[in-house]
Formats: sequence, structure tokens, C-alpha cells
Amino acid sequence: MDGLQVVNSKVSLQPAAVCRHPLLVSASHIRLFVLYFFGTGLIASVCDRRYSPNRISVLNSASRRWSHVLNQEKRDLARTPVWLPRSAYVRLMTSPSAGRRDSEKAPKSHDDSQSLAQQPAALSASAAPDGGARAWLQVLGGFFILFNSWGIFNTYGAFQTYYEQELFPSSSASAISWIGSIQGFLLLLVGSLTGPIFDMGYTRVLMIVGSFLMVFSLMMTSLSTQYYEVRACCKAERCNNLRMCPLPQAFLALGVTFGLGSGCVFVPGVAIVSTYFNKRRGLAVGITTSGSSIGSVVYLSVFHQLQPRIGFPWTVRVMGFIVLATSAVSIAVMQRRIAPSGRRRLFDAKAFAELPYTLFCIGNAISFMGTYIPFFEAPAFAAARTSASPTLAFYFLAILSAASTLGRLLPNFLADKTGPLTMLAGCATATGILALSWLAVHTVGGFVVFCVLYGLFSGSLVSLPPAAVASLTDDHSRLGARLGMAFALAGFGLLIGNPVAGVLVDLRTGEFWKGIVFNGVAVLAAGTLLLAARVAKAGWSPKAKV
Repeated sequence: MDGLQVVNSKVSLQPAAVCRHPLLVSASHIRLFVLYFFGTGLIASVCDRRYSPNRISVLNSASRRWSHVLNQEKRDLARTPVWLPRSAYVRLMTSPSAGRRDSEKAPKSHDDSQSLAQQPAALSASAAPDGGARAWLQVLGGFFILFNSWGIFNTYGAFQTYYEQELFPSSSASAISWIGSIQGFLLLLVGSLTGPIFDMGYTRVLMIVGSFLMVFSLMMTSLSTQYYEVRACCKAERCNNLRMCPLPQAFLALGVTFGLGSGCVFVPGVAIVSTYFNKRRGLAVGITTSGSSIGSVVYLSVFHQLQPRIGFPWTVRVMGFIVLATSAVSIAVMQRRIAPSGRRRLFDAKAFAELPYTLFCIGNAISFMGTYIPFFEAPAFAAARTSASPTLAFYFLAILSAASTLGRLLPNFLADKTGPLTMLAGCATATGILALSWLAVHTVGGFVVFCVLYGLFSGSLVSLPPAAVASLTDDHSRLGARLGMAFALAGFGLLIGNPVAGVLVDLRTGEFWKGIVFNGVAVLAAGTLLLAARVAKAGWSPKAKV
């Protein structure tokens, strides 16, 4: 573990890597506390009685020895960090050598030093449990975090269709799509900004605050339909009474508040799981990230089945209660195993001096700009351009999300052999070609095939970028800052893409071709830039694993 080195039952602490916790103190603090109070009590009890000159000499000798003990404890205390991680504190107090000074510890034999040389110097990824109940509970907790955060975001296509047809029929698709775009933008941006807070040890605080904001967001979204001026206000050309207009309320509740909450829990959800696994890390992370697609399918089904029966307000509240229950599981079971060696930097200017990384960041941002357009517009397209029933049109979004589950697992498995950046460039190119083929879709069967293939290839555009950044980073101590910068730029791409597509889509006439062309060209351009980043890093050789 960073900050704690275990060698033959000896514990050495590295103050640069410890995690500050206001409730935990070192062993020297406790020994000094106990010795002080017991020692002063003993001296007071002796001085309180009659004593002879012999007792005075005994007391003076005891006082000198007592002063020596206190000075030794103070010297030990000066060499010990004030705050310790909980796991380090437990190991320190239970270690056989915890109560002995360095001078009192037995020297190691030559055989012991040879055996210890084969052990890792610190508790690292190689010492991960790689299984067990506690490790798989972290996978469960991370699964539910992505189930709620990305699952609700991937469900926004259902909200978009309902807002367009029922709640805000006179508002443009572009205006309504800003709600989902700001939600995804804040999810990525806040997720990158909360990295240093996570490094400081406030994991549970982030999860509690984020879960509260997500539940609060959905409850406030359900209240926006209780104002009886909803239709009249939105039909007006200019809305002068913002307090009674539900569009700003939906933007603040479902867009801003939910984006802030999901951004707070995003980093713990993906960072904790990887520290518990080594050999099976790919499987564990794959199961965790599949929560986003499975959550989308579940929330879409809940929305479609309950909204006609109990209405929009109570449907959204039921979704909020699901978020509350599953978030409680994550808060209860998730616990960080190791502390980082230091605080993560938010910005690394030297990274953009490297051409491969710069090309990747631009390509990744353009990829997020176009990838999610079908997830926002698929139900409206199916209803307007195919003969699908309203029920089937709604479930095209669920088909996209279900296929995306495989798209997040299978390419990650293949990327271990080809390299993550190579696989990402290929999947982006295939996704762009599929997006342009959307122009030829006019039947229900054709749209089903398109949704399956598009979800299969586009899923990798979300799951592979972290591994691609790692392959472009030689110094992994800078990996956290680079990941944060890449996802922050991707958030800006996500913020821009869907509103632009909404402007290009005309719901009144059913014209979608402009938005489809924008989708395909954007993802194809992203694939070209990602391929350029791969060539700049390793050349044209297909054997290079990047």
C-alpha cells in the first residue's frame, strides 16, 4: 500500500503518502497519552502520603526514569505521521513490533533478507485480493453507481420524447436536448474535478453527497408538472414568468442537479474496483461498466410501463426511490483499499506537448460530440420515419442500450491483444460508417439491425478511452491528471453535440437526415484523429500494441 510498507512484521511509514483522517492517531500518541496520565497519577499518589528520605530518593529516581521515557516517546512521536489510514492504523496496532523501538527489534537473518527481497516493497496492485467477498462487493457497489449515473443519462431519450410530445410540444428539440447535454457534461467535468477530493480520502462523503443530489434531482423533476400554467407559459413566444415555467425547472433539476450528483459518485465507482483486482481486473471493470447499459434498460422499462398508468410525476419518483435503494448499497459496501501516493494534479500542461495525446483528446471529444445522437433521437425517428407502434418506438432505445452492454465487454477483451487505441480507432470508424448508413433505414427491421450494430460498436467509445490514455502515458504517476483532462474535454463535446443535432432535426416535418449526417461525419472524424494518434505513437506497424 502507498504510505505503508510491511516487511517481516515491521511497519515503516511514508508521510508523503498517508491519508489524513481526523479520527485516527498514531500508536505513539496513544502510548504517550497512557503513560502521561498513569505516570502523573502515580506520582501524585506517592506525594500525597507520608514518605521517608528513602522514599524521596526512590521518587527522584522514578521521576528521572519517567522523564527519560517521556522524552523517548516524544522522539518516536516526532518521527511518526500524525494521521494514518484506517487499515494502516489497524496493522500498526496489531503488529508484533508495534510496541518495540528500533533498537529493541531482533536483527533479521540472511535467509530472511533473501526471502524478503522477493516480496513487493509496498502493498501494490500485485497484492490485490483478486477475489473474495469484499472484492466482489466493491464490484456490486460500482455496478450500482454506474447503474444510476450513466443509466439515467442513457435514459434521457425517453425524457426527450415525452417532453417533445407531451410536456413541451412547442419547444424545439434543440432546447429540450440541452437538459440531457448539460447532465452528461457535468457528469464528466465534475467527475474529473472531484479526483483530488477522492485522493484526500473523502470517498464516503462524495458518495453520500452525490447520491443525495441524484435522488433530490429526480424528486424535483417530478414536481415540474404540478403547475397548471405549463402549457400556456411554454406556448408563449417569450416566457416572462420563469417561476411558473417548467422548462428552466427541468433544466436545473434533471440537467444541473443530477449532473452534479452523478459526477460526485463517478470517480469512486470506477477507481475503487480496480484496486481490488489484478489478474481479473478486466472482468471486474467490465462488469462494473456494464451497469450503465443495464441501468438504462431497467429505467427505460420502468418509465414506459409506469408512465401511462400512474403518470409522469410518480414514475419519476419511483425511479428516484430505485436510485435511493441502490445507492444505499454502494455507500454501505464500498471502501477504498489503498491511498494514492499523492494528490492528483488537475492540469498537466506538458501533456499537450505530446502529439499523440493531443490528437487523442481532440478525437475523443469529437467522438462524444456525435456518439450519443441516436440515444437522444431514436424513439422520435422510429415514430416518425418507420411504421413502428409507439410502444416499439420507445423500446428502440432499450435495444441500443442492451447492445451497448456487449459493446463495452467484447472490445475490451480484444483490446488486450490489439492494443486499446488501435481497437478504439477501428470501432470509431465502424460507428461512423454505421451512422451514415442510418440514412437508408426506413423499416422497422432495418432500424432494429441498425440499433443492435450501432450499440455494439459505440459501446467501446465509452469503455476504451481510459485504457487508451494509459497506453499513451509512459509515466503513470501522471495518469490521473491526463484522464481528467481527456474526460473534461469529452464533456464539452457531449455538451455541444446533441443541441446541434437538435437544431438540425425538424420534428414537424420528420426530417432527420441533417442530424444523421452530422452524427456520421463527427464520429468518422474522431476515428481519423484516433488513428492519427496511434500512428504518431507507434507508426504504421500493425504489430505495435498501443
